[in-house]
Amino acid sequence: MPLRRAGTLQTPSANGYVSRFITATDRYIFRLVIVPMIGVFLLAASLLLLEKMLRLFDFVSVEGGPIGIVFEMLVNLVPEYAGLAIPLGVMLGILFAFRKLAISSELDVMRAVGWSYTRLLRVPYLITLAMAALNFAIVGFIQPQARFAYEEMEFELRSGALGASIKVGEFNTIEDRMALRIEESEDDGRQLMGIFARVADSGGQVLSISAREGRFLANREDRNTIILRLVDGVIVHDVADGTPRVLSFSQHDLPIDLPAIEQFRDRGEDEREYILPELLEIGWDPESTSEERVASQANFNYRMVEVVMMLLLPLLAVALAIPPKRSTSALGVFLSIIIVVAYHKVNQYGSEVAEIGRIDPFLALWGPFAVLGGLIIWMYYQVAFVPGGQAIGFLETFYAKVTRSLKKLIGRDKLRGLVPEEDLHEQQEQELREQGVVPGAV
Repeated sequence: MPLRRAGTLQTPSANGYVSRFITATDRYIFRLVIVPMIGVFLLAASLLLLEKMLRLFDFVSVEGGPIGIVFEMLVNLVPEYAGLAIPLGVMLGILFAFRKLAISSELDVMRAVGWSYTRLLRVPYLITLAMAALNFAIVGFIQPQARFAYEEMEFELRSGALGASIKVGEFNTIEDRMALRIEESEDDGRQLMGIFARVADSGGQVLSISAREGRFLANREDRNTIILRLVDGVIVHDVADGTPRVLSFSQHDLPIDLPAIEQFRDRGEDEREYILPELLEIGWDPESTSEERVASQANFNYRMVEVVMMLLLPLLAVALAIPPKRSTSALGVFLSIIIVVAYHKVNQYGSEVAEIGRIDPFLALWGPFAVLGGLIIWMYYQVAFVPGGQAIGFLETFYAKVTRSLKKLIGRDKLRGLVPEEDLHEQQEQELREQGVVPGAV
């Protein structure tokens, strides 16, 4: 309603609406969520890339390719790993934020002044929606293109199309008619030292060439041939039924025919290389074969269920973030990681089984989603709407019993450092209550 002040007509500004929708508490929760979320995303993506990078370095060194191609291949792997790192980052970011609020008792204060868990999830859900849109763009459009580019680089590396280098200190066979060995390489392969080459032709003649140094030069007249310019060497010409001839030279140009490079396949041999509109067109096209339709539908449902599942992650994070009273148990943190990673693997397995026609694609992907979704909603209901409810209370109880058993078995002093001190005190008080002694009584 318009406000009248000093004879003027004023309307609420856009900043006023924003400040009422996003309060100072929401901004505080945003800061608590965003920092660990980014940290977890970077950590998860870095660990996945580091493990792959070691394999790629080994692969590129064996194939004799340039080292720089490793980093280009890793860039194309980022979208694939982001499909797992983004949900994991969102999940743990929200979980760590609410865990901090719960342990510091700030959550109790917010609940006491009338803020429900649903209201507190306003900003986390805005973040989740933004990340889900980003993940949709990645898995739907960016990831297929990046996967094809990675496969193309790997093929070109194997075939030598990326300029695979001559392996120093080994005999290299070129076109089954030439053997080349180089002792040393300097100046990034531009200067070659200690060269030996053996060239044979169809007529039975063999040239054995040794030279002090040399370098590769481009042939402008024929791009399928390069020139190896040799300096200070000897040529031994072996002929069938004849005496070998020896020739010394100060400079000699040896032409080398480049091997024919096979062309890489077209995009689409693997359904994971199609973008979403292409999967829709193939999966529901009557002219497509049954195998193509099933594989496309399985891959389409796999991508969609991965994105939609992100909308339930804030509920799961809150359900696992709230530890029992007077406890700092981190069981929910470990359980959340297990749930997200295990669900991702179940979806991958369901997609692969559906692609070969053993199960309906919709049932294989949306069935596990329905089961886990129902479980998440029940867990959130227990925490948000049941007084004193705990989503994983039975696991916390089991964990406490295991800790008490370990304490009795190996002793309290040896258990310190492995179990939080709060859990040890809580277990001690529980034992006193069982013995009929009131803790703290004199």
